[in-house]
Amino acid sequence: MTDTPPVRELRLVVTVPDHDEAVRFYRDVLGLPELADFSSPDGRVILLGAGRATIEIVDQDQAEFIDRVEVGRRVAGQIRVALEVDDSAATTRRLADGGATVLAEPTRTPWDSLNSRLDAPGGLQLTLFTELGDGS
Repeated sequence: MTDTPPVRELRLVVTVPDHDEAVRFYRDVLGLPELADFSSPDGRVILLGAGRATIEIVDQDQAEFIDRVEVGRRVAGQIRVALEVDDSAATTRRLADGGATVLAEPTRTPWDSLNSRLDAPGGLQLTLFTELGDGS
């Protein structure tokens, strides 16, 4: 095993019908920093920073459990983007005001985080989570 991981970066590539709306939402409302603009006459590409990336692989049973905890019913597709934020309640309100549809307000989970669920521009379903870990 080497110290160099076999993958250096994870990029979630989202193809959207309204590029301006998606960039406005993720960059200006959510606050993801713009890292690069690779746009050309052939098309538009904006790269936004989203912190550390991981791939969470869950089976169908766990996906159904997560949806029940966060939303009350199965709603997610094969891909759902989970973003850790400092204040999931405030961020949920800000994103709702900025164009997302709230599927479920923040709720405390059995894994000790405060999670909300939103449908965001560009067709992504988002979980916003704040790690609590404070024993309350």
